[in-house]
Amino acid sequence: MEYDLDTGAHSVYSLHYHLILTTKYRRGVLTEERIQFIRGVIEGFADKYGVTLTNLDGEDDHVHILFRAEPTTDLVKFINTVKGATARRIRNEYESDLKTDLWGDSFWNDSYCLISTGQVSLDVLKEYIENQRE
Repeated sequence: MEYDLDTGAHSVYSLHYHLILTTKYRRGVLTEERIQFIRGVIEGFADKYGVTLTNLDGEDDHVHILFRAEPTTDLVKFINTVKGATARRIRNEYESDLKTDLWGDSFWNDSYCLISTGQVSLDVLKEYIENQRE
């Protein structure tokens, strides 16, 4: 089994995450242009958190963000920055279009879904570990 590993001063790791954000009230306000705008905002500060954006896409009411992180990455702080910065920037850029669908200061739902992902499935990894002594 071969992994695509990252290295630090005293560590070797492979940390991949899948973040799902939904718009407030699940309103369908995300166009392709706005999703690309969100990508640009995140790419602007991701390095500061030790994050590399792998992929970003979605539909009109949610986005899927795949990213790699370092062991020292504060995931909650990164996610809060993603939500805050993208909401603020997209509201400033598209304010007149969003007023009828979203009101108040919220753009994203308060909750989010964060899933750790790997380069192999959990079943393959379990089998690999079980067969170590053979």
